[in-house]
Amino acid sequence: MPTAIAVTSADLALPAQDERTMPAVVLRDLDRRPLEQTLLELQSLIEQFGHLVVVCSQATPQPVLRRLYTLRALLESDRIALFLPELPPLGVAVLARQLRQLASCDLSPGVLASAGRLLTHYIHAGAVLGSVARLDRVPVGLKSHAKSWVPGTQFAVVAHPEPQLVKAVPGAALKGPEFATWLLLAKGQLQSDWTASLVNSWGTQGMREAPLPAESAAWWGTGRLIEFCAHLADLSVLYQLVTSVRQSVCHWCGVDVIGDRCVFCSATPPDRRPPEPRALERRTPA
Repeated sequence: MPTAIAVTSADLALPAQDERTMPAVVLRDLDRRPLEQTLLELQSLIEQFGHLVVVCSQATPQPVLRRLYTLRALLESDRIALFLPELPPLGVAVLARQLRQLASCDLSPGVLASAGRLLTHYIHAGAVLGSVARLDRVPVGLKSHAKSWVPGTQFAVVAHPEPQLVKAVPGAALKGPEFATWLLLAKGQLQSDWTASLVNSWGTQGMREAPLPAESAAWWGTGRLIEFCAHLADLSVLYQLVTSVRQSVCHWCGVDVIGDRCVFCSATPPDRRPPEPRALERRTPA
């Protein structure tokens, strides 16, 4: 029985990457529907799939997050994992799809849920912004703040894995992944040709487009943006990464885990260090 991977809005449920990718469970309007109705929905999902991993953006509205924690508490279930990675919304959608890809493999629920933290290290997420005046996710200098008030000024920003900010002009570059990735673009209320240079400067294998998540404007502080995310798309690479990490058994709830914390019960194994992200070889697309 595959573990269910859930998101809180339909725009975080990206199209399947391959024929094995499991469908996303979309928990719609959690804060708008009656508590009893949403409680029955989650209970039914647990009965159907056994375990549920809910991947949320940190820009998810607080009423939705409160409802999720309330439902988990009412169900008294250690089979629901709530994961809020430090990624922009498009990166969250990509990570959720990667977990949906892995859900078709022979991974236990605990290992699959723990894989989210590991795979986050290999996601490079950023955006081209028309203004950084309200950007608080990445350090912004006073000079950049001042330039953001100049009409037509655009900024290229990487929020993860390490903050970067440059003026989006020809020749400007951002440090990218040192391994082969695909680039995903989501266009908001901004026109820019600068993102085309990422395909070459980051050595990506190709580029695809997706709708801009509704939470992106809140995360980046502006609706005038183009969000981008470089990621691993090959299921065999994702599977090899996850299975190459040492597994242990959570001393509290008994599930298999990788890393320094159980995603289901939040227990931390004693004297356990988190695994170092595995380095991937730089590859040039054929």
